[in-house]
Amino acid sequence: MSSIDRREFIKKTSFIAGGAILAGSDGTTGVFNYDKPGNLESIRLSRVSSNFEREPLIRPFGFKGGYMKEIWQSAAYLESDSGNHSIGLCSQSVLWSDANVFSAHSEAGGNSLMYAMTERALQMINGQTFISPVQLLDDIYPEVYEYGKKITANPALRKTFALNALVAVDNAAWILFARENGISSFDGIIPEQYKAALSERHESVAAIPLMAYAIPVDEIKTATGQGYFFMKIKIGQPGTQDEMLEKDKARISEIHKAIGDVRTDHTRNKKLPYYFDANGRYGKKETLLKLLDHCKKIGAYEQIVIIEEPFPEEYETDVRDIPVRLASDESAHNEEDSIKRMEMGYKAIALKAIAKTLSMTMKIAKAAHDRNIPCFCADLTVNPILIDWNKNVAARLAPFPGIGNIGLVESNGHQNYKNWNTMMSYHPAKDSQWTRVENGVYRLNEEFYRNGGGIFEPVQHYEEKFL
Repeated sequence: MSSIDRREFIKKTSFIAGGAILAGSDGTTGVFNYDKPGNLESIRLSRVSSNFEREPLIRPFGFKGGYMKEIWQSAAYLESDSGNHSIGLCSQSVLWSDANVFSAHSEAGGNSLMYAMTERALQMINGQTFISPVQLLDDIYPEVYEYGKKITANPALRKTFALNALVAVDNAAWILFARENGISSFDGIIPEQYKAALSERHESVAAIPLMAYAIPVDEIKTATGQGYFFMKIKIGQPGTQDEMLEKDKARISEIHKAIGDVRTDHTRNKKLPYYFDANGRYGKKETLLKLLDHCKKIGAYEQIVIIEEPFPEEYETDVRDIPVRLASDESAHNEEDSIKRMEMGYKAIALKAIAKTLSMTMKIAKAAHDRNIPCFCADLTVNPILIDWNKNVAARLAPFPGIGNIGLVESNGHQNYKNWNTMMSYHPAKDSQWTRVENGVYRLNEEFYRNGGGIFEPVQHYEEKFL
């Protein structure tokens, strides 16, 4: 093996999950395991750059008691000494990642602060060498986070703000890593220690639409008629805790009246699963329990599959006495925080490779898998290409309790972006089966698994921005 040139190995490799079968010119064969640093290309970055676009929304998008009117799509460019280059994308969400930053600045001001952190990360790594994207993130994340605290003048900046800012950089690192090492599949880039958590191969994943505050109930009912069966419903509406509770009770009553009788083959009880997302708006258990009592009264309680992030992050209390499955989302910033939430009694983790970086997401997925805690993929109202980054993760997660043998991925961009069809045209696999929702699901095929849903392919629209 040592007598064969490394570049020749790459050319003669047929990659499989976890490594590759290598055939040398001398007839020898072996396994190339990229989890061992000695088998990896050392990648020196010779050029970096960034850019962004402002994408308007159809209507103000409400959650966490606030409303967004646009989402910035940032792009990070990496080029190596070998001449390979990559472009990673990010859909910024200041309101989701830190509502205090959102409320303290204009919408464009908050977005510019996050973008400045992306640019800072790129300048930090320019001229540097890396082997593993996971290690690269570990190396730069602490400094980028501290930089974020300074420019936002917020010493309590939430960690997810920095992670959201690093998504484009991390994605670009993974794409460049794949190109430098001759890898063309998503399975091929998963390090050995994370494979057990990402070992399924679902034939389809459920497309979960988001029903925000302003979505009319008629649109929710229409969605069920189109085959969507797993509803994510925003709760925690603006106002005091009492005002919020009454608004949420009325909203759930209205929705349940409209779709409570709809049936699906994807659940054991044949009823639509309800997925409530509070984004930390419920200040204490007692308020949440009042909402659950209301759900029991109207007959909606047994359909609640998940309540995501009901309490503020700083409300650190044992939740084992809450009689429904609580999921941690933005409070599960990283591996350590995720473990802490699971120890508090949270029984599900919302993975967000498109918001917390793929590198951090694999660590969180492993921590949950080791503790037998189910995961699913939540959206950040991302662009069509980033949906397939999330879809790659969702396709490999164990089935969620009570749901059939199917992955779960939220995707709500089509509901919210004004120029969604134009954004969809940028996708290198825009005409592929897996990019379309059919009867509430994305249907995956061998091509999806073979090429990672197209995420490693050049995107001409963004390539032109870095000529």
